[in-house]
Amino acid sequence: MSADAPSRITHRRYVSYIDKSREYYAAHGYGRPYRWARQEPISFTKPSKPLSEMTVGVVTTAHPWNDDDPRGRPAGKKHVCAVAASPIPERLYTHDLSWDKEHTSTDDLGSFLPLEHLESLAAEGVIGGVSGRFYSVPTEYSQRQQREKDGPEIALWCAEDDVDLVLLVPL
Repeated sequence: MSADAPSRITHRRYVSYIDKSREYYAAHGYGRPYRWARQEPISFTKPSKPLSEMTVGVVTTAHPWNDDDPRGRPAGKKHVCAVAASPIPERLYTHDLSWDKEHTSTDDLGSFLPLEHLESLAAEGVIGGVSGRFYSVPTEYSQRQQREKDGPEIALWCAEDDVDLVLLVPL
């Protein structure tokens, strides 16, 4: 290793979002460190049928674009919602979400709402199908709100849509 190369001990090769979040909230005067959501025990269920027979749904933290607002901002307070997956929306509202706006963009809708790719997997027989709706959940709620209200509401919609498998795609 050359003298100019960073050492593994002194330099990370990744961004520690946990550390970054704690430092961010501390810098803004929050007295308690940020607490990441935890699920105990981890809820994982072995699929009862092959992937080729499963309907796949998508949950995103992006919100439907509001055509009545020049910048697409949602009318009123953002809320959990189910949105028709066909036709695939041209864009979603992401401006208020936390993603690296300096080095990336949300111009590629498929990177955070992969409906087109899922449809191609369904056409190839890799998955059974794609849900007729995708689900949007805001990130500004409390963990309790998401656990006690939003999660059960999305689970109900998934049951209505015969969804077997859900992809969570947060920004």
